Amino acid sequence: MIIKRFENKVWLSSPTMHGDEMKYIKEAYETNWMSTLGENINVIERTVGEQVGVGYAVALSSGTSALHLAVKLAGVKAGERVFCSDMTFAATVNPIVYEGGIPVFIDSEMETWNMDPEALERAFCLYPEVKLVILVNLYGTPAKFDEISDICKRHGAILIEDAAESFGAAYKGRQTGSFGKYNIISFNGNKIITGSSGGMLLTDDEEAAKKARKWSTQSRENAPWYQHEELGYNYRMSNVIAGVVRGQLPYLDEHISRKREIYERYKAAFATLPVRMNPYVKEDMLPNFWLSCITINEEAMCKQELHDATAAYESEIGKSCPTEILEALARCNAEGRPIWKPMHMQPLYSSSPFVAAGDKAVCEDIFRRGLCLPSDITMTNEQQDVIIEIVKSCFD
Repeated sequence: MIIKRFENKVWLSSPTMHGDEMKYIKEAYETNWMSTLGENINVIERTVGEQVGVGYAVALSSGTSALHLAVKLAGVKAGERVFCSDMTFAATVNPIVYEGGIPVFIDSEMETWNMDPEALERAFCLYPEVKLVILVNLYGTPAKFDEISDICKRHGAILIEDAAESFGAAYKGRQTGSFGKYNIISFNGNKIITGSSGGMLLTDDEEAAKKARKWSTQSRENAPWYQHEELGYNYRMSNVIAGVVRGQLPYLDEHISRKREIYERYKAAFATLPVRMNPYVKEDMLPNFWLSCITINEEAMCKQELHDATAAYESEIGKSCPTEILEALARCNAEGRPIWKPMHMQPLYSSSPFVAAGDKAVCEDIFRRGLCLPSDITMTNEQQDVIIEIVKSCFD
C-alpha cells in the first residue's frame, strides 16, 4: 500500500484556538492591563480553583516556575533527598536541584505508567529521612492516589502533584491537581488548555498561596519603596497570557472529549496489532487523554539500538519498534514522539539514586517499547486513518 505524505503537517498536540482568546487579549490591550495584574488573571485563578476543587490558585509564567515555588514551599534544603517520578520531563526534576536537593527517582508500574507505590514504599525503607514526594500524572492519566497518599502520610512526607499534563482528569471523581499539599498544572503550548505558556500553583493553604504570589513578583515587601528581605523571582503570569487561557477554559470538556475519541479510535484500530495503548484503571480513573501512546509487545519488537542521541533498528517482517514507526510518521509529515526517557537514564541525572520494586526497571521497558502518536485535536478522522495505516504498515 502506498501512503502519501500529508500536505499539511499532522502535529503531536498543537494549540487549538477558538476565537474567544483574542477577545480577552484585546481587552487586556485596550484597558492597558498588560503586565502581571488584571481581570484575566483574576478570572482564571478563580475558575481553575473552582474546577479543580482547591481553595487557592496562583497564575505563574510556567508549570516549571509553579513546581519551583512548590518545592520551595515544601522547605527543601541543600543536600536533602526528594523522591520523584522517574518517567517524566526534566522540568519535574530540575526545581529540586534549583533548591539544592538531591532527586531520588522512583520507578513506574504497568497499570498506569505512573509512580509505583511498591517502589515508593521500598524507597522510604532505604531513605526514611525523606519528607517530600513529587508525583507526575503521565500523559494525562492519574496515578494511584489512594496508595501513594497513604504511604506519604505514614512516612510524614509532603506530596506535590505535578498535574501539568492532566488538567481535567479525575481519580475516583476528584480532579487531579488537588491531591497534594501543593499542586501544579501547565498551560504550555501543547497542553490540553494552553496560554502559549504559563502554569498555575494550586493549594488549600492560604498562607502558601500568599507566599507564592510574593515570591513570584520578586518578593517585594509592603513598603513605599522597593524593599526586599528574601529572594524573589519573576514568575507571575501576564494578563495577556491569562487572556489566552481565559478564552480556552470553556472548551476543556470539548478538548477532553475529542482527545478521548482519538484514543478510542486508535485502540479499536490496533486491536489486531501486537501493541497496547497507554493504560489506566477504568474503575478509578478518567484521564484527559492528552496523548495517545502505544507500547509494542516484546515478541513483536524488531532489533533496536538506542544511544544517548541516536537510534537504529533492523527491519523485520511482522515486527517493528518505536524508531521505525516514528521515522515512518516523519516521512509522511506527521509528528510522533518517543516516550519520556527515564530521568535516571539521562546523562544529567545518571548518578542519582533510582528505586524499583523488582529487579527490572519498568520505566526503561516502557521507554524502549513505547511511543506517542499524533494526538492533535484538529486532526481529522481521515488523517488519523492514514496514521493508523502507517503504523500497521510497519508490521508488514
